Amino acid sequence: MQEPTEISGIPSDESYRRRDFGLCRSRVVRCALTAVLLAVAGCSLPETYVPPRKNAAEGFTFYVAPGGDDDNDGLSPERAWRTLRKADAVSFKPGDRLRLMGGARYPGALALGEKEAGSAARPVVIESYGKGRARIEAAGTPGISVYNTAGVEIRNIELVGDSRAYSGSVGVRFFSDLAEDRKLSHVVLSGLDISRFRSGVTLAGANRGTGFRDVRISDTVVHGNKDAGISSVGPEFDVDKPVYAHEKVSLTRVQAFGNDGDPRAGSRNTGSGIMLGSVRDARIQRSTAHHNGLKSSSRAKEGPEGIWAYDSTRVVIERNVSYANRSASHADGGGFGLDNNVSSSVLQYNLAFGNDGPGYLLYTRDQNGAHRNNVVRFNLSHGDSRKQLQYGGIVAYGGLVSDLDIYHNTVVMKAKGRASESAPALRLERGLARARIRNNIFVTDGAPVVLSTAAFSAGDVALQGNDYFSTDGWKVRWGRESYSTLDDWRAEGGQEQDGSGPTGTDADPCLESTSAPVRGVKGAAMMVPGCSDELTEAALNLRAMGVDPGPVDYFGERLAPAAAAGAAQPRSEE
Repeated sequence: MQEPTEISGIPSDESYRRRDFGLCRSRVVRCALTAVLLAVAGCSLPETYVPPRKNAAEGFTFYVAPGGDDDNDGLSPERAWRTLRKADAVSFKPGDRLRLMGGARYPGALALGEKEAGSAARPVVIESYGKGRARIEAAGTPGISVYNTAGVEIRNIELVGDSRAYSGSVGVRFFSDLAEDRKLSHVVLSGLDISRFRSGVTLAGANRGTGFRDVRISDTVVHGNKDAGISSVGPEFDVDKPVYAHEKVSLTRVQAFGNDGDPRAGSRNTGSGIMLGSVRDARIQRSTAHHNGLKSSSRAKEGPEGIWAYDSTRVVIERNVSYANRSASHADGGGFGLDNNVSSSVLQYNLAFGNDGPGYLLYTRDQNGAHRNNVVRFNLSHGDSRKQLQYGGIVAYGGLVSDLDIYHNTVVMKAKGRASESAPALRLERGLARARIRNNIFVTDGAPVVLSTAAFSAGDVALQGNDYFSTDGWKVRWGRESYSTLDDWRAEGGQEQDGSGPTGTDADPCLESTSAPVRGVKGAAMMVPGCSDELTEAALNLRAMGVDPGPVDYFGERLAPAAAAGAAQPRSEE
């Protein structure tokens, strides 16, 4: 917010931190002198000045309400200001709170500048009070902008932009262009509803290693925006000396939907639900992305995804649902992705279904070795790649994707009419090194269960302990060859073997044997394997191989010591 000039109605003294919006400093000597002069002049004495009371965080609490008056001091609901313009003129300090009456509309915007920093212990808080959310209506500007500062919490606010203009505006924008390697700490966004902006929430660092740390976004809805629901960006990735703009970022119970994309943006991807770039140590959990990307550019070479990360490390994306995401071009439109230059990250316990593109995409365009050591486990994919048949349920390829582990996932692909109109359950292409694909269930109804454009050696790509089942003609395409039986593929393709003999199976996993809802997730119950004996015998004991698959499967069932194949074991009868 701008440095204030002079606002009537609020005293300014040393106890009030030398703010320049008062009438006088109210020192004892000055007040005594004023009293003598008034008495001599025959005037009545002014009321005794009572310093404003601080809140529990040792700051001041200010109020804005439709029935307020900008000539008030704003220090109580009864003396509230009326407009955001008046509130925006105040220089907020650690511990201060700005409270907007809930259920009311406030045209305008708010901006916090670098002289208005808070801290984790004494943050600057912007929030609603009373019943309902306050609604900030911004036209062509960010709804709330935070520049070169942090220690900020924004709670229970609705922000609505001007969808006719967008003008590059963001609902809540955190931006830093401080010198290199400076992180600003403590950002909390909770209970927000953000729509009709270019992007809902953006974290941006302009210089190398400069950005935000300890960022928590929870219980927030971002919908009807153009480029993305929530995004983070930083400087261009440096593979030789990777530095990330943002650290310790957490997204919990976020809903991102209807962020349609920009049909005019042919040079970039738009229309994603949640996309994190240039982050280290991030977690996206218990969130939902759906019906994003519908109006993204048909000319774009890169498309949107429901939930994904790029140029990042140590990202965990878990227990989320991503469905019915779209792409107007022939690229992407999938559920989840670990994209360019992502390392040491995990996709686990997620559900993807009905997306235009793949359920799970592992991709990088570069051969720089930065996309490595990632894990995809205990995820479900059902009916993905509904439009983009060149993908599949799980897809891995690129310049160089190395040291990749894909295990205990279940993928079910359904043809839209003919088998030729369905994508494979698993698609592999060039650029894979040391990929291990184990104990998964791949199901199709006539399309290839596996389609690889390269005949990888077991040293580059090892498939072991998987179940490959098709209801209408079993097929695997491996390089230039096609196989109609698992035995032929083992013998000629060199897959589904280990030192002790053959692994894997083509048995029916009986996925339709369970019809009861599972943890409230529609459709997930139909992906629990009801037939386990043959799958268990064909699977690998990952723990014995030094892999810790974790304690439970997708549905929360505890894993047996020798973990069975597939994303879930048969459910215990209760």
